[in-house]
Amino acid sequence: MITKELKIKIKDKLKDTVQRKNLGTFSEVYPAAREKAFEGYDIEDLREQVANIKKNVVKNLDKLADQFQREAEKRGAIFYRAKTDKDVIDYIIKLCKEKDVKLVVKSKSMVSEEVELNEAFKKEGIESQETDLGEWIIQIAGHKPSHMVMPAIHLNRQQVADYFSRELGKDIEPDIPFLVHTARVQLREKFLKADMGISGANIAVAENGSLFIVTNEGNGRLTATLPRIHVILVGYEKLVEKMTDAIPILRVLPRNATAQVLTSYVNLISGPSEAIVENPDGSFSVQKKELHIVLVDHGRLEMAKDPVFKELYQCIRCAACTNVCPVYALLGGHVYGHVYSGGIGALLNSFIGSKNTADQIQELCLTCGRCTEVCAGKINIPELIVEMRKRSVKKAGLPVLPKVVFQNIMSNRQLFHSMLRMASLAQKPFKNGAFIRNLPMFLSGYTKDRSLPAIVEVPFRERFKSLKLKKETKKQKIAFFSGCLIDFAYPEIGEAVVESLNCVGFKVNFPQEQTCCGTPMFLMGDLESAKKVAMQNLDAMQKENPDFIVLACPTGVEMWERYPELMKDNQRYYELAVKFSKRIKEYTSYINELCEKKELKLKSLKGKGLVTYHDSCHLKRVLGIFEEPRNIIKRTGIDFVEMKHCDQCCGMAGSYSVKFPEISGELADQKHKDIMESKADIVLAGCPACVLQIKGLIDKKGGNVKVKHIAELIKEALEQNK
Repeated sequence: MITKELKIKIKDKLKDTVQRKNLGTFSEVYPAAREKAFEGYDIEDLREQVANIKKNVVKNLDKLADQFQREAEKRGAIFYRAKTDKDVIDYIIKLCKEKDVKLVVKSKSMVSEEVELNEAFKKEGIESQETDLGEWIIQIAGHKPSHMVMPAIHLNRQQVADYFSRELGKDIEPDIPFLVHTARVQLREKFLKADMGISGANIAVAENGSLFIVTNEGNGRLTATLPRIHVILVGYEKLVEKMTDAIPILRVLPRNATAQVLTSYVNLISGPSEAIVENPDGSFSVQKKELHIVLVDHGRLEMAKDPVFKELYQCIRCAACTNVCPVYALLGGHVYGHVYSGGIGALLNSFIGSKNTADQIQELCLTCGRCTEVCAGKINIPELIVEMRKRSVKKAGLPVLPKVVFQNIMSNRQLFHSMLRMASLAQKPFKNGAFIRNLPMFLSGYTKDRSLPAIVEVPFRERFKSLKLKKETKKQKIAFFSGCLIDFAYPEIGEAVVESLNCVGFKVNFPQEQTCCGTPMFLMGDLESAKKVAMQNLDAMQKENPDFIVLACPTGVEMWERYPELMKDNQRYYELAVKFSKRIKEYTSYINELCEKKELKLKSLKGKGLVTYHDSCHLKRVLGIFEEPRNIIKRTGIDFVEMKHCDQCCGMAGSYSVKFPEISGELADQKHKDIMESKADIVLAGCPACVLQIKGLIDKKGGNVKVKHIAELIKEALEQNK
């Protein structure tokens, strides 16, 4: 459930101009910089290697953990396995007391943030000093990390200088080289006086008990070598089987994290280091320092045993997913309430943090899929977010309003469609042409940033009956599955789809008993309601038994492809789902296919204006369809310009725009800006939900731009043949 506290945090962070500028700049330059960093490498092959290495770890986790411990102890390390966060703290505090530790220096340890080790040190009167620049900045600022790799990315140089001035008791200029030099001078003294160094590790090798630490500042190396005791906190997910497994990870990690080819330091620790010490008599001798390795569970073993969420072991903590996340770019990491932010943070939180926090912050995920394109371990974060929602609903149930809407209205086709028809009458006081531009009282927020489409008086299912279609010339029958938006808001899209397919010679039917595809219920975790509507749709299609089912909505295609898994416990419907899922055709790609086969010829629309194209998140990233619509546009000969951020989410994201209108509005603003800067006369999309959002944007914010589904462009090109 979305709490009032979370809503307040969102509003506050949207007003944080410094953070938004920092994150916006970074998210803008990151994709191109990352691509350049990977030049000469097959990115997908490296990602596949990392994923397979980590899958092997989960499969053999107990064996590899035992081997890692044996090999580390063989080389002189003192090994401890910590089950809980309390175990980690108790072990380190006890060690500090036994060894009379007064000052601890720390470097590169997200696990220490995870278990709140600094707070434990403070309670015990032990001084702890973060030594990585970003970590030290947030330590003196009293903040939590806002990013896994760049913890102080939310601050600018003036803010950092102010914190330095407060900490050091003198004015510090906001000059970056001077700030870095000041930090180096201050921290060097701490390194020399420290009794204990605590670090994390990026990779733990079972084959020989070695650990890799990658850093840019060298503080990890100083932490590991200068103090007399070194403690390494490492989670089970950092294990790999052999040394050669480290190579793909070391190649991907810096490139994915910060678009660097290589970090400045790659440290390999194999057993305790040696130091030359001065004896009481003035002589010198070589003495081995203490190396303690704490292998941390804290929910990780439960995660490894989970048949679905064990995929999280493929995360190498590069934070590339947050680097490209449009919501993170707006809000930063602190809204997520834990050291791990973004979609991956919500998922990790459900095992190694607070499950209550996880249930809240997972709602922030758009499921736009940008993260899946860059994840080093090929984790399908949106799918895992949906799985998380399913489990949450199964355990706690749905909130009251979605429960009523999904289970009592949308699951009942006749009632749902009757209510939509009634709504077309009830909307009249607020309707202005094709739009609802203002809603009263507590509903006003939904029309603040965009106009809403008016529900049509005559839905597509009624209009279909009066369409004048040509006699079919092909044997195959096509059933058109419209989805709710085309049926009740944009019937002109449905007409364009049907008429273009009929133009090729197909007999196109519209099964009247079809209903919502089930996507809203499924994405909210309500599987039972999703199953009910799926059964109705399968029954509707079985009556027609078409050769193909064509959809002009990518989320509808995705949902139909989920039907077999959804129906796995019902043999009859499972068989129907398997049969029809193989007959699904996404409209844009199918039209492109027909054009390539020369079964459909599009007439030139040269001189009909300048068009640009918006990539729907699900059409591009889930279905992999992004070249096909551009091929179609090219075939029409109409002038085309690529808009900036063409594949950035428009902010619609189904019910997301209702749950988080503030975030949706910000994303919409960016999309509107990009469309206006393109100078296009027409903006095209392959998704009716995106059409809804962009039409509403243009109507509310202004701009002489027509918004069309690509089917409407195709229809226009076909009409040129008449």
